Amino acid sequence: MEVPPRLARFYEHGAPTRELAERFVAAGHECYLVGGPVRDAFLDRVDPNADVDLATDARPDAIEAIVGPWADDVWLQGKRFGTVGCRKDGIPFEITTFRGDVYHPDSRKPDVSFADAIEADLARRDFTINAMALALPEPRFVDPFGGAVDLGARVLRTPLGPDVSFTDDPLRMLRAARFVAAFGLEPVPDLLHAMEMYRQRLEIVSAERIRDELSRLLVLQDPSPGLWLLCSTGLSDEFLPELNAMRLEQDPIHTHKDVLAHTIAVVNNTRPALGVRLAALFHDIGKPKTRSFADGGVSFHHHEVVGARMTEERMRALKFPNELIDDVTKLVYLHLRIHTYAMGWTDKAVRRYVRDAGDLLDDLNHLQRSDCTTRNKRKAAMLARRIDELEARIAELRAKEELDAIRPPLDGRQVMELLGVEPGRVVGEALEFLLELRLDEGPIAEADAFERLRAWASERGITPRSS
Repeated sequence: MEVPPRLARFYEHGAPTRELAERFVAAGHECYLVGGPVRDAFLDRVDPNADVDLATDARPDAIEAIVGPWADDVWLQGKRFGTVGCRKDGIPFEITTFRGDVYHPDSRKPDVSFADAIEADLARRDFTINAMALALPEPRFVDPFGGAVDLGARVLRTPLGPDVSFTDDPLRMLRAARFVAAFGLEPVPDLLHAMEMYRQRLEIVSAERIRDELSRLLVLQDPSPGLWLLCSTGLSDEFLPELNAMRLEQDPIHTHKDVLAHTIAVVNNTRPALGVRLAALFHDIGKPKTRSFADGGVSFHHHEVVGARMTEERMRALKFPNELIDDVTKLVYLHLRIHTYAMGWTDKAVRRYVRDAGDLLDDLNHLQRSDCTTRNKRKAAMLARRIDELEARIAELRAKEELDAIRPPLDGRQVMELLGVEPGRVVGEALEFLLELRLDEGPIAEADAFERLRAWASERGITPRSS
């Protein structure tokens, strides 16, 4: 067969992939290119930094013997599962023996068994679009489950029945959401039915695995089809029940926007960076718990406070890193701050806003812009103008003072020397007083700061040292 240009780098004479395949064939084994590169070739996509995944009938010891003298580096952590990793000329390879694994109901970790045919190996893969292979070093296309046709038709199917596939490895249901969003695929009806029927199987999957799949989905260019799939099948209820909880019942009298639809729209509005995407996903999760009706309207008072607490709890349950939890929680807590200053931005307000946002200032501004999903052009323009005004005021104040590193005009040592105290509560209270002065008034000269601190101390019965 003629090799598509997108795959030529694997077949060119002298190319590391071809060299390695020739070594396998010379040793009497088969070698196939599998996984993402084969799928992506049909989609006109190329990821030159991706690992090269190869499958072979050679057993792990034979793989090690073949690649050892050839590769620049070899790693064997996955050897007992049939995978040997290596690197040649900067290209990472993973070579895996054909597998026909046996799964148990209480675990997604199979008993590894090796197979002798590529078709058996492809049958155990998650979706037909990932169950295609190309022989090396001479090209021959192997597609026993019609993955190429499915890609052309833009449908998502499993090689075996989805009940078998999802029972074996429930994480595949989460991957289905990612592939739907990544490649614009439509799940076939029996796959959707299986996701609904077997969603509780997700309980055997670790929080870390679920977290990683959710993260991969969220940083796609448009994750919304995948998020809707998770919600519509109920799969999200197994690890993120807050999502479908935002499908608030619409009251014909006290109308408000669909919070879930708004949330997914905000996620899609934000740039594909994990922190701000998570903040967009969680920013309104406090609304169901805070909804109230009064005076002919609906309100969600303090939903940012409740939402920040819920965000932290959910992210900890999903084992996200502490620093990311802190950042996302902070963004959720601050995401309404822009509305606090509807009447304009004083210097004092700008300083406090910048201090509270800290390193997350750009993300916070971006999230607040993205939070506008109204079709009312006047309201949208008003919010955009408010954020423009804020950013202009920040730039203006930055030009006048050290806005991004606001700190008290005196340090702890100076406070202790003036007040004649040891480290402790009084020093902390004094520094907080000085910081409030700095936020309210802007830069304060050191001499003035000492005088203000003396007055503060005297009011509290503390006798400052004489100057």
